[in-house]
Amino acid sequence: MSVRVRFAPSPTGPLHIGGVRTALYNYLFAKKHGGKFLLRIEDTDQERYVEGAENYIIESLKWLNLNYDEGVDIGGKFAPYRQSERKEIYKKYVQQLIDKGAAYYAFDTPEELEQMRQRLENEHSTVRHYCHLTRMQMKNSYTLSQQQVKELIDSGIPYVVRFNIPPNRKIQLYDIIRGNISFDSNTLDDKVLFKSDGLPTYHLANIVDDHLMEITHVIRGEEWLPSLPLHALLYEAFGWTPPQFAHLPLILKPNGKGKLSKRDGDQMGFPVFPLEWKDPQTGEISRGYREWGYLPQAVVNMLALLGWNPGTEQEIFNINELAQLFDLEKVQKAGAKFDPEKTKWFNQQHLKKVDSKLLVENFKNQYKSLINKDDTTVKKIIELIRDRAVFENDLWENAKYFFVAPQNYAEKALKKYWKGNIDERMKEIVDFFENQSNFESSALEKVTIEWIQNKGENLGKILNTVRVLIVGDAVGPHLFNIIEILGKEETLNRIKNGILKLGKPTTE
Repeated sequence: MSVRVRFAPSPTGPLHIGGVRTALYNYLFAKKHGGKFLLRIEDTDQERYVEGAENYIIESLKWLNLNYDEGVDIGGKFAPYRQSERKEIYKKYVQQLIDKGAAYYAFDTPEELEQMRQRLENEHSTVRHYCHLTRMQMKNSYTLSQQQVKELIDSGIPYVVRFNIPPNRKIQLYDIIRGNISFDSNTLDDKVLFKSDGLPTYHLANIVDDHLMEITHVIRGEEWLPSLPLHALLYEAFGWTPPQFAHLPLILKPNGKGKLSKRDGDQMGFPVFPLEWKDPQTGEISRGYREWGYLPQAVVNMLALLGWNPGTEQEIFNINELAQLFDLEKVQKAGAKFDPEKTKWFNQQHLKKVDSKLLVENFKNQYKSLINKDDTTVKKIIELIRDRAVFENDLWENAKYFFVAPQNYAEKALKKYWKGNIDERMKEIVDFFENQSNFESSALEKVTIEWIQNKGENLGKILNTVRVLIVGDAVGPHLFNIIEILGKEETLNRIKNGILKLGKPTTE
């Protein structure tokens, strides 16, 4: 059977980057094995449903280029892929479990359940849940006659269907990431599988859907590891072959203490969602990676290596390279610490790889009212400064002096360089530049350095002062590359204007 995996989020709010990584690992695993990647929306918990969350999930995956082969908005041979549209399917299968004695009706009210928990606590019992030790004291199919059960259901009394966890079972399971795991069935409770509103809980719905959709591997977060024995028992009760399981490690706070949360991002100034999210109840807006200016390929690269490593020194990958190398058995068991600064580094590295034509086009569209140079020159500028930018929006900050002459000069740079007789030296360099016909970078650099050295002046002092006058600060790429792009006339105008503006320097 060919590989089939699914990403099955609940539309209860924005998609956390932990969920994005789960989707990514499913995608990479499917592509590595030539299989199929599905998007299924698990919306059976209607009380927690949040308007707009499903569309947010879809848009997030599309922005990240995690294109699924079957799903809620594109269909597929196992449609529908939204669980609320599959209600009738689950009724059939829960009835199968009831008929086999693997599940039972329970009519306990919330108050009666709380009374049970309180009683067990008062008795200092090691058991605090609904199970084989407590079910005989509750209101369910085991303590009521068939006729009583039927009358209660017919009268519309709320009920749930619980799974009959077999006692005294040692459940031996295998996880691709964690190896062999053992569970004691006596520690498990009789989980609710179905509610009287006609909707199943996650436990039943995901088992039935994974079976019917022929899912071969379930790759999900480690928070679902405690549910693994229940799910294995459900497969056993149905007589179905279970898929292989892999439970991914948590993404941890930057200090490694606990699961990464939105609060961590708010406090430390980094996003934890792929896209901007506006809370429909509070109106609170949380910016996402897209709005912060991150490239989707950088986010994918960063998340792929957050808990998995191909075993090489290489760190920068495109999504096809990741798919070729991805191996679930190399996913670590321990949680992976999130590093905000390393995330910026990934974006910087991927920005260097973006086609210059695309950067030029985006740059011109964003700053068209300020750009006064032709496309060829703009391309030269972008290529000159792009390595200094972390985000695409940083390009203007690093390039603006090519288009707009400085109106002010960095105080720190002036304090360092605008002193002594530097104004006289700048007047001399104006005369020198005016006598040069070749303003090509390497040619001008050669003769200028020779001129400064013949004058017996400090090379760094003279050239950095020139930089301050034409750029506004002692920063930027190679000075003579800047001068070549600005041209002779503009360079001279800026130096002359700077001398006039700054006036007589301070004494040494």
